[in-house]
Amino acid sequence: MAVERLLPIPDGASPAGPATLFTRLRVTPADELVFVAKLALLAVLTVGGAILALQQNPWTAALGVVVLAAMFTHAVELQHQCLHHSAFRRALPHRLIGVPLGLPLFVVYSHYRVRHLQHHRFLGTPQDTEFFGFDTRGPLTPRALLRGLLDYPRLGTVAADVVRAATGRWRYEFGHVAPAMRRRIVVEHVLLGCVLAGAAAMVAAGDGGYVLRLWVLPLILAVPLHFLVELPEHLLCDTETTDVLRNTRSIRGSRLSTWFTNGNNLHIEHHAAMTVPVNRLGERHPETQAFALHVERSYADFYRLLWRSLRDQGTRP
Repeated sequence: MAVERLLPIPDGASPAGPATLFTRLRVTPADELVFVAKLALLAVLTVGGAILALQQNPWTAALGVVVLAAMFTHAVELQHQCLHHSAFRRALPHRLIGVPLGLPLFVVYSHYRVRHLQHHRFLGTPQDTEFFGFDTRGPLTPRALLRGLLDYPRLGTVAADVVRAATGRWRYEFGHVAPAMRRRIVVEHVLLGCVLAGAAAMVAAGDGGYVLRLWVLPLILAVPLHFLVELPEHLLCDTETTDVLRNTRSIRGSRLSTWFTNGNNLHIEHHAAMTVPVNRLGERHPETQAFALHVERSYADFYRLLWRSLRDQGTRP
C-alpha cells in the first residue's frame, strides 16, 4: 500500500509501510481488568453526578447535570468497545454490559453493532452506514454542522423504532440482517421502551423532577457533546478511498481525552484493527504518525482546522 510519509519513521517501523498497525490482538485478562476498571469509574462518576444533580443549590445541580451528560457520552464510547467484542474474552458479556450502556443516550446496542460493523466494512464506499446521522461525505456547512450538533430528531426516530418493535413492524433498512440478530434488536428496542414507560410513570406519579434532572437535562447536553466526540473521525478526510491511512483521523490527545473518548481519538488505529482492545491502541500511534495523512495533536487542533475550513469556504467567490 503506497502512502505518503508525513513524519520521520519511528524506530522499528518498516520504511515500506506500517509493521504492526494492522496486526490483530486477542483480549487478555489484563485487558478485561482495564475495561472493568473503566466501568467502575463510570459507575462512581454517574452516582456522584446524580447526587449533585438532586441538590437544592442550582449551581451544584447544574454541575451534576453536566457530569451526567458527560457520563452518558462516555458510556456510549464504552459501548462502542463492547460491540467490537474487544473488552472481554467471551462474547456474552459484551451484550450484557453493552445494552445498558447505551440506554441513557437512546443507543440500542445490537442495532448499533450491525450498522457500525457495516461502517467498518464499507468505509470509503457509497455503502457506508455509520450509525449516527451526520454524513461527513456531504457538503461541510455551518448549517449542516448545527443540524448534527442538535440532532434531537434522532431521539424521535429511535422512539418510533421502539413502537415499531413493540408492534412487530420493525425492519432493518440497510441490507440483510440475520433473524437471530433481528430478534435481539427488537428485544432491545422493547427494553428501551420499558425504560421510557417507567420514566413516564414516574412523571405521572409526581416524580418528574427526578426524571428531568437525572435523564432529560443530561440527555439534552449529551446529544451535542457526543456529536463533538464523533465528528473528527472522518471529517475533512478523503472519503473516496478505502485506505484507512487517508480516510480516517487520529488525535493523539491527552490522557483525559483518551479516557473520556475511550480511545476513540486513536481512530486510525481502531479502523486498522478493530478488535484490538482500546487500551492497546496507543502502542500503534507512532506508526500512525509516520504513515497516516490526518493526525492531529489535540482536539483543539482539529477544531481549529475545522474553523479554518469553514472560514475559507466563506471567503471563496
